[in-house]
Amino acid sequence: MARSRGVGFWCGSFWPQRVLALLLLLVLLVPGLPGLASSPVASPLKALPAESLPDHCSTTPAWVQLDGKKVLEIRSAPGAQQLTVYANRGSRGLQLWASNLSYSPEQIVLRDDPPYSLIGIQRDGSFTASLAVDDRGGACFGLKRQQLAERYRDSLRLALANYRRSHTAGAWSRGTGLALLVLGFYVLWLRLQRRLHGSLRTWIGAQEAGLFVRVQQRSGQLLDPVQLRASLQLLLQVLHWALLLLISYLLIPLLLGFFPPTQGIAEDLRAQILALVGRLLAAIVATIPNLASILVILVLAVLVNRCSHAWFQALDRGRIRIPGFYQEWALPTARLATILIILASVVLAYPYIPGSSSKAFQGAGLLLGVLAALGSSAIATNIISGLMLIYTRAFREGDRVEINGTIGVVQDRALLVTRIQTPRNELVSIPNATVIAASILNYSFSRREIARPVALATTITIGYDVPWRRVHELMLAAAHSVEGITDELSPYVIQTSLNDFHISYELNAFVRDVSTYRQTLSDLLAALQDQFAAAQVEILSPGYHAIRSGRASTLPPPYAPS
Repeated sequence: MARSRGVGFWCGSFWPQRVLALLLLLVLLVPGLPGLASSPVASPLKALPAESLPDHCSTTPAWVQLDGKKVLEIRSAPGAQQLTVYANRGSRGLQLWASNLSYSPEQIVLRDDPPYSLIGIQRDGSFTASLAVDDRGGACFGLKRQQLAERYRDSLRLALANYRRSHTAGAWSRGTGLALLVLGFYVLWLRLQRRLHGSLRTWIGAQEAGLFVRVQQRSGQLLDPVQLRASLQLLLQVLHWALLLLISYLLIPLLLGFFPPTQGIAEDLRAQILALVGRLLAAIVATIPNLASILVILVLAVLVNRCSHAWFQALDRGRIRIPGFYQEWALPTARLATILIILASVVLAYPYIPGSSSKAFQGAGLLLGVLAALGSSAIATNIISGLMLIYTRAFREGDRVEINGTIGVVQDRALLVTRIQTPRNELVSIPNATVIAASILNYSFSRREIARPVALATTITIGYDVPWRRVHELMLAAAHSVEGITDELSPYVIQTSLNDFHISYELNAFVRDVSTYRQTLSDLLAALQDQFAAAQVEILSPGYHAIRSGRASTLPPPYAPS
């Protein structure tokens, strides 16, 4: 049971996060583990702020180091010595004390020799000075010369004691054992992550015909299962290698911290990790007010957009009426209002976006500006034309229109293009700039606006030998016989011209439903042919010359349905 619980801990749904958190905790806390060689505690001195430092104090400190670890912070060298030379000489002296086992930490003493306080080794009744502190050095830390010298002495004693404890056979043995233990956990983690990675890839591949198909259906065919599978597997691969590199990097300072010669390197790497985590946390904390401002702007934008949508929806349904504002303007105006609300929200939220003042954002803004400048002329022309078409009420969606020689039903009226579905189910996209410059014939306007049917007209030519009253009767009879012709308004015939060889008669009949305009016109032409053929009247359309020499006319024989 214990083994099962352990496997559950490491193989649970959150085991990578647990491993990462545990390893990061070990990296940061390994110097304090009991029995391990701890890094010498650097002097807890704090230099004065840069603006308060005396002129003789360096803003960049030099350090007296032991085995790569910082022990003493030096801001001012006594006398005319160079800061780095003085610190290096102190590091060599401290390393010499540490290497000579005959020197003990208690032998590091302080001797006052105005104007200096000397720090050195007291042995066999003789004193050997290694470092000197003057009043100028103490002023860099806001301390007296004797106080700074005592702090330096205590730090040197602690560093030497820690060095002696860490360079024992027992410390090396413990470090080696812990390093092997950590490496064992690392290998186990690699195997578990590899197995989990393979299992997740297999699961994602198996969902291509299951879960991803349902996602595609719910998204309105927007997401393709194959592309979704490939994207998730790519994301999984990136996360796998990113986690692997991060854990491997955290392992380096952890292993180096177990051995005395490399503890200085581990301390530097650990300081880098802490600095990175600190900067990350500081950045997160710094962005909280900005993110809160963006959230408030987003919430206000959503609320205003909902109110705007509800208002225009009420206008569209006729619940609210504004003199001079037509119902068909409601939805297009709602879209414009939504666009304006979004633009205003972006403008208000942009200064609060993290990194908005960076060079990357400025470069992206410059690129967008160039693209907008290159395409603004054509885009602006079509947008303005689209707005003119909306508010001039030339047509609406669902109207049967003829635009630039294209006849069909308006399927979409966007800001840039107008889309028309022809009777042959062809979708024609016409730029709004072209639409606004062309004449628009709207077949649906009459029925919708003035509650009167639209008329269709067709012209035929009949010879002079047929009385015009007879022609009128036949044409009107043909109109009355067509089902698609309404009886709201009576059809009528007018004679449009007296030609050289025939007379042009125009039949005007009103369509019951404009959506059947094309079929009604076809039925009307067929009815005209039937009426005139039954009455033995010859239609001379198109016009032609006929020399009568006793030959039969062009009348078709009577139609007998099979």
